[in-house]
Amino acid sequence: MAKISDVLKGKGNQVYTIDRGATVYEAIKLMADQNVGGLVVLDNGQLVGIITERDYLRKVILQGKASNTTRVDEIMSDKVVVATPDQSVEECMAVMAEKRCRHLPVMDGGRLVGVVSILDLTRQMTKEQQTTIKYLQDYIYGKY
Repeated sequence: MAKISDVLKGKGNQVYTIDRGATVYEAIKLMADQNVGGLVVLDNGQLVGIITERDYLRKVILQGKASNTTRVDEIMSDKVVVATPDQSVEECMAVMAEKRCRHLPVMDGGRLVGVVSILDLTRQMTKEQQTTIKYLQDYIYGKY
């Protein structure tokens, strides 16, 4: 059973962040430039929220707000669900399904060490399942 630390070893610990006082335009531009769907929002280096493309669509575009004048902290999700490196992939997938979120910042002792997405976790589980299938096929065909 893989842990979040295993996922981060495979994908890396790169975390894209933005200050809570930045404009939504700056956040969307950074997401587009880095090809990510969300950013961790910081205030003086501390995690205070997360902003995603979904937040932008629902809280800016659909409400007729201007990206250049709306601040990140006006639309960010401030009830952030986080993971720890020692949590299992399965546990985090269950949390993401229950809380209906697609990104989990990973915190280790109060320090931000990465972000995992539902796609990252799905890839890890698929990899594990493929390995299990291979071992079972080898066993059935007498390779052991």
